[in-house]
Amino acid sequence: MSERSERTSSSAERISTSGTQPYRREGATGRVLRFRFDGREYEGLEGDTLASALLANGVRAVASSVKLGRPRGVYAAGCEEPNALVQIEEPFPEPMLQATTVELYDGLVATGLPGQGRLADRPDPARYDAVHAHCDVLVVGAGPAGIAAAGVAARAGARVILADERPEPGGSLLGTTETLDGRPGREWASEEAAALAALPEVRVLRRTTVVGHYDDNYVIAVERRTNHLGAQAPAETARERVWRIRATRVVLTTGGHERFVAFAGNDLPGVMLAGAARTYANHYGVLPGRRAVVFTTNDSAYAAALDLADAGVEIAAIADVRQAPGEAWAARCAERGIEVLTGHVVTAAKGEGEVSSVEIAPRSETQGEGGGVREIPADLLLVSGGWTPVVHLFSQAGGTLRYDEELGAFTPGETRQAVEAAGFAGGVRTLRACLEDGAEAGRRALAAAGFAVPSGHRLPAAEEEPAAAPAEHLWLVEAGDYSAHFVDLQRDVTVAEVLRATGAGLTSVEHVKRYTTAGTAHDQGKTSGLLTSGVVAHALGVDVAELGTTTFRAPYTPVSFAALAGRDRGPLHDPVRVTAMHEWHVARGALFENVGQWKRPWYYPRPGEDMEAAVLRECRAAREDVAAMDASTLGKIDVIGPDAAVFLDRLYTNMMSTLKVGFIRYGVMCRPDGMVFDDGTVIRLADDRFLVTTTTGNAAAVLDWMEEWLQTEWPDLRVRCTSVTEQWATVALVGPRSREVLARLAPGLAVGNDSFPFMTWRDTEVAGIEARVCRISFSGELAYEINVSSWFGLALWTAVMASGEVTPYGTETMHVLRAEKGFPIVGQDTDGTVTPQDLGMEWIVSKKKADFIGKRSYTRADTSRPDRKHLVGLLPEDPGVLLPEGAHLVETSALPEPPVPTLGFVTSSYRSAALGRTFALALVSGGRERVGERLYAPVGADLVPVTVTSHVLYDPEGARRDG
Repeated sequence: MSERSERTSSSAERISTSGTQPYRREGATGRVLRFRFDGREYEGLEGDTLASALLANGVRAVASSVKLGRPRGVYAAGCEEPNALVQIEEPFPEPMLQATTVELYDGLVATGLPGQGRLADRPDPARYDAVHAHCDVLVVGAGPAGIAAAGVAARAGARVILADERPEPGGSLLGTTETLDGRPGREWASEEAAALAALPEVRVLRRTTVVGHYDDNYVIAVERRTNHLGAQAPAETARERVWRIRATRVVLTTGGHERFVAFAGNDLPGVMLAGAARTYANHYGVLPGRRAVVFTTNDSAYAAALDLADAGVEIAAIADVRQAPGEAWAARCAERGIEVLTGHVVTAAKGEGEVSSVEIAPRSETQGEGGGVREIPADLLLVSGGWTPVVHLFSQAGGTLRYDEELGAFTPGETRQAVEAAGFAGGVRTLRACLEDGAEAGRRALAAAGFAVPSGHRLPAAEEEPAAAPAEHLWLVEAGDYSAHFVDLQRDVTVAEVLRATGAGLTSVEHVKRYTTAGTAHDQGKTSGLLTSGVVAHALGVDVAELGTTTFRAPYTPVSFAALAGRDRGPLHDPVRVTAMHEWHVARGALFENVGQWKRPWYYPRPGEDMEAAVLRECRAAREDVAAMDASTLGKIDVIGPDAAVFLDRLYTNMMSTLKVGFIRYGVMCRPDGMVFDDGTVIRLADDRFLVTTTTGNAAAVLDWMEEWLQTEWPDLRVRCTSVTEQWATVALVGPRSREVLARLAPGLAVGNDSFPFMTWRDTEVAGIEARVCRISFSGELAYEINVSSWFGLALWTAVMASGEVTPYGTETMHVLRAEKGFPIVGQDTDGTVTPQDLGMEWIVSKKKADFIGKRSYTRADTSRPDRKHLVGLLPEDPGVLLPEGAHLVETSALPEPPVPTLGFVTSSYRSAALGRTFALALVSGGRERVGERLYAPVGADLVPVTVTSHVLYDPEGARRDG
């Protein structure tokens, strides 16, 4: 028995078609599930999808179209559904789901969507994860061909993964009445899949969609593990799992999708693919309508019509575009009294909001032979424009496609990878042939993977199918007005729009796709892709084979960002890094700023203080007394080796090899284009060892930069680079009284200017802790950076703060102090287009070195243009006005008509305690030549006048540096 039949036979509650589900087949049983859709309560059965449950309740209009707002109903039965988009509201909001793939569960709440959904307003509580797997043979699709292929490979001892997107194996067998060995085919599929799953080297993945096929048979699949359980899903089980599979051989048994024909009103609720209607009747026990008209170009719709008739749907007529359908099918229809109109087409589906009648007429070339236009009352129109093999994954794997004239579709050709398509995906038509083709594919995969191929593998006997008549490939029903002939139902693209594209001169289906957006929706053109090519070919008078298809790109079906992220989200995606002193900062009420991954104290507000008051207080302490900052987050890289000095000379614009042991030098790194990349200090610890410091946010990028040059350009240099950022805790002690405080903390250290000059370092003990003290200042004040092992960082900080006379300050105060001195922040006062010369730092670009990264770029005319943007200071004429960072600067006091020429923009803007006013830094075209000029900053409706000044606004002589 199938999984579904087992479910529905236990503790079943019989549902009558006259009860709450008027379109449920008589005799359908199963556990009743209650759900809400668009605010109304409904009932369905276990095993339903949301689409089948809505159809069982007579809900025809499920959603509306994205551009035109037209009502749309269920069109298909699987992932090819173009219309029925819904949003799950409970237990957690999830938008843009196809009702045909949402498994019904008790308590489901959903709403129909107008082509676009709403993101959740709260974090997703579910877990997501990822697994890596290897196998000898991966079979994608658990239909008859896939099960046959997997069975051959598995029973030979190969490691096999069989993945299928549905809850149950069987593929096409689930929606038909076909038999194998004289019993329903779905029962054979269920039993065979269970037997395979019991083998030790086989993994059967249900509810698993393979979404991408990449080089070297690297395949991505997404397993939906608890989506179908709703609020009952166990919290400890991942909701979805990404499978990253590496397979020796891949067999694609992905089946095919039915396509429709473009005719007037082909988007009305009640128009449905014939194969989908057959699936709803046979698999879900649901009647999609009461009275149906069938419109077909091939024999497959006859089987659907007969199954629906057996289920209780009245088949009013079959309109077949061909003059000669399959004789056996026509005879079976005659036996049931079903009228077959050969050489006819459906010219229009009619109705207010849903199908109420169907207009049929002879084809133009047969006018006069079959009578005139007929309008047939019906609430269901079943359409089959042919079947298209699912070649998406084959194409993603680099496979070429060839046009099959008989099938009227593209099938797999050659490929550079160890992959092949079997069954209908490979263009094979009948059930018996699909079984045989799948088994042969399994044998070939075994041989290619190095396994002995077994001599025999029994396949079930399939019933003989009637001889098929050739299909006729009709893309559209010709008319004078094509404004309601839809080609892409989700994008509201009509034949008229396609003709407008070709009329504009577009001859490539790729260009037409982008002009019209056909094939760009959630379904990626599964039902509309080939139809679009057919309409374009019709318009241009060329063959579809010559025109080709659009590109098949991953993912095959939409994948949630949560599934892609897996557990790599929140702190696991972007880890929160804290310094050794973090708990002290938290206890003292510091507010934090995210800098890279670090939590840095932003400022320390006292009771009653806002940010402005706190920062001004901290600034005054640093300028007038003594203050301390936790500077542990600055990047620190050990550069060690005989060629370390040569290496640093090539990286920095200034000379580092002349630096003596015990001394420190400030340096700037540039990219090959000469633009500033990072800045920091270089400390020489020994002849062959340097400690390089970087900005906090650029630490990883600088280390990566070093490794890139060492490994790709200068592999001959004997140098090793190691990040030691987290091995050191650093306290910056700043202010006129910093020497006094340090002297008390380090009585063994001579702290006078002569004994401990600027830009030197000393090893000593501070507060009884081994420390390296550097005379460095990024504030312009007398300052020291005390470095200790991170294990002792909190002890050092506590000792510094113990006297109660040292004021802690945060990053905002640091920014104000450095900006007052004109020290730029890389990434804030630079934007990737700024050279050291633009920053007023010509002095740091060596004229002695033979070469360094970026040197040649300074000979380009562009880097020496007089109108380049220079870093300058700005003083608003009103000293109380704080310019917004990013504000543009113009020359005139009245804005001209757009486009308005801009001279530059504000990069940093602060309120200064030392200056007693506001000030800003800015990048201004020809800025150094504009010192003293008045410019204007548009702020809201006002033009704020500012005066251009030097970027060094405080202590330009540097007198305060030595105390």
